[in-house]
Amino acid sequence: MTIHLNSQDDLEEAIRALVKQDPRLRPVIERAGMPRLRRREPGFVGLAHIICGQQLSTASASAIWDRLTNAFDPFDLHAVRRARIERLGRLGLSAAKIKTLKHLARELAAARVNLDVLAEEEADAAHHTLTAMHGIGPWTADVYLLFCLGHGDAWPAGDLAVQEAVRLGLGLEMRPTPKQMVPIAEPWRPLRGAAAHLWWSFYRAVKQREGAIGSDKQQT
Repeated sequence: MTIHLNSQDDLEEAIRALVKQDPRLRPVIERAGMPRLRRREPGFVGLAHIICGQQLSTASASAIWDRLTNAFDPFDLHAVRRARIERLGRLGLSAAKIKTLKHLARELAAARVNLDVLAEEEADAAHHTLTAMHGIGPWTADVYLLFCLGHGDAWPAGDLAVQEAVRLGLGLEMRPTPKQMVPIAEPWRPLRGAAAHLWWSFYRAVKQREGAIGSDKQQT
């Protein structure tokens, strides 16, 4: 059964269950505090927002997103399908992102992909469905599942902040690779999404104390 993180209460219940499952997380939550649920709009708009922010700083991504949403009323898959490539480029999108967004819009319009049903699928299957699409990498897929759909078991193994938090919190010598992050998270199934929220919160707590939050570039 897929667990959903649709409310702060859902997240807190999941975090408490995680700490019972894995006592190693007790000092992590003591340092981090209870994380706050972060959610974004689902569907095309939510996924497009994540795609637009890939490999950009938060400030740059926000500026491009503001230009897009101001240029189209509404900004939806139909607007992207009709938009000229040159116009999207002038608004700040790279050629690769334009190609990804147009492909996504065509697939959704033709009903070859249904983003909503992914919330009910097992996390690894939903991840595979998204990464099979042009231009959507593992990080983008997992962030969409977690923040837009509230998928309780989505695990962003490629997220640098989560990797570093796991290194610090579990006392590892080296920051784990995405491949190494998979077995590390096995004890947290089917609540790996809640674990990700906890690790992000832990990362922020540690880095704020150190006085440096590091790079805010989004991944792919």
